Amino acid sequence: MNSETRSKYTNDFVPIKSITNGVIICNNNEKITGVKIFPRNLFILEPDMQNMIITNLKNVYNLIDYEFWIIVADRPVDITAYLSRLQLLYNSQTNPVKRKLILDDINKANMFTTTMNVVDTEYYLLFKEKDMDKIQKKIRNLIQAFANAGLSVTQTSNDDLRIILDNFLNGGMTTTFGTVMS
Repeated sequence: MNSETRSKYTNDFVPIKSITNGVIICNNNEKITGVKIFPRNLFILEPDMQNMIITNLKNVYNLIDYEFWIIVADRPVDITAYLSRLQLLYNSQTNPVKRKLILDDINKANMFTTTMNVVDTEYYLLFKEKDMDKIQKKIRNLIQAFANAGLSVTQTSNDDLRIILDNFLNGGMTTTFGTVMS
């Protein structure tokens, strides 16, 4: 393809047919899917528990006998509902000390929304496979292995996969161009 006929649209050169049932289906019929790993703060646990979880995670990763990717993605979070609840709580509170604490929380939340994007960091383990039966078996094994290591995981959703692709293709920047504003 020469430069004169090359498309300027990302979806024209990314080899993806669709995203369905938590699976990216590529043009060559390979499927990419995996699990979303819910974070757990190890630093608040006792040292023995920390070491146990780390050892169990090493075992999980050593059991995986196929190519996989660990992906870390930031997902934007809308905290307007949280701010609304804080405002209602502030308005209904008569104790001046509690009102001050609530107001401090409101101001801190407003600072986050005006000075930076509020994001939730998410973790994924993805793999590719052509056979759906093998995919389901790998997903079940991963869910069980991570549960045994003390972590919660679920199969990736369509939304999860779109966020990962958006982060990858747009350098972590949320795209808003092309949006019609009224």
